[in-house]
Amino acid sequence: MPNDVVYYYVSKKQVCQIEPHASGDIMETQAADDEPKVLGSIHSSNMGPMLGELRMSVVITTYQAGRLVILGQNDEGTLNTHYCEFRRPMGLAFRGDRMAIGVETEILEFHDLPAVARKMPPVGTYEAAYLPCRSHQTGDIQIHEMAWVSKYGSASELELLFVNTRFSCLCKRESSYSFVPVWRPKFVSAIAPEDRCHLNGLAIRDNMPRYVTALGESDTRFGWRDKKKDGGILIDIQSNEVMTRGLSMPHSPRWYAGKLWVLNSGCGGFGTIDPATGRYQEVTRLPGFTRGLDFVGPLAFIGLSQVRESATFSGIEIADRPLEERACGLWVVDINTGQTVGYVKFNDALQEIFAVSLVPRYRMDVIVDDQNILADSFVLPDQALQDVASLFRDNTASE
Repeated sequence: MPNDVVYYYVSKKQVCQIEPHASGDIMETQAADDEPKVLGSIHSSNMGPMLGELRMSVVITTYQAGRLVILGQNDEGTLNTHYCEFRRPMGLAFRGDRMAIGVETEILEFHDLPAVARKMPPVGTYEAAYLPCRSHQTGDIQIHEMAWVSKYGSASELELLFVNTRFSCLCKRESSYSFVPVWRPKFVSAIAPEDRCHLNGLAIRDNMPRYVTALGESDTRFGWRDKKKDGGILIDIQSNEVMTRGLSMPHSPRWYAGKLWVLNSGCGGFGTIDPATGRYQEVTRLPGFTRGLDFVGPLAFIGLSQVRESATFSGIEIADRPLEERACGLWVVDINTGQTVGYVKFNDALQEIFAVSLVPRYRMDVIVDDQNILADSFVLPDQALQDVASLFRDNTASE
């Protein structure tokens, strides 16, 4: 967290100063002493106004706490933090009105139904309501990053790609199969449930999967663990060649604003990679294990995990820092200067973050267990809507 006061220009007419504010919610799981854990946070005072000015929400997954976290501006103009419970949510993908979440053994798909959102109490509050649409069983594949891409070049027909970490391959979703492999690193000789290189991150460029990150260049079971401190790599899918070596547990490659960005997670790093040379250039270093990344304008929204000392994280730079110097939260960074311009810091009940997505919805919700909404919300084709009795037509959402 920056010691100096930092300003973020929300617009040409508004300047917000970073000051800590607090919020919290009760976590349903129990602590070792049977006391409820509190999912709380502190945040810079500009986070609510920033998201309001951008007319966006931030959606975060945390597998450790089993939550989907939604951040947005509330009626008072400050930050609202909402938690939805899922089983080990990790990968997250938005496109248009679709949202996909990779959980413990399945992919859950949700669709935004604005007609439902308009009627959710308090009426007029929500711009988007994502309701469950379908579930796809994958088995335990340790699903990591996901992305929607246009199928056959069609903007309306989409397919979902996802990183299958346990089997060291990139896959697509098809209804008849647990997963369909479409690519794997050339140094991985076979598809096997052995997490050989810990493939994790996926970057889309020109509507095609183009770059992936992995924690090691290995073809043996858990072989990536031997050199996790500096054995991380970035691979060009198109050529199936390693572009960059020597990274520390890298995650979240992204192609944005004509540059290739990546999180050098084991160092808390955020930077760029030159596609011509493969050279990594650090923009800034943050107080946590960097994982989860999205952009808008000159701003990067970056997830930070606190990471505790364990076999997975031992020996990396971020784990060697004192625990009080490591944070779990969302940091907002100016990509031109590397300066932190806002933050949300979660408490000890939430220690790890996986995915971060910006959603162009001012206020949104994901309906998981509200049986009243789920039982009485129906999606029909436009043709069928013509035959719905006029008394009920206004309460029925069209595709």
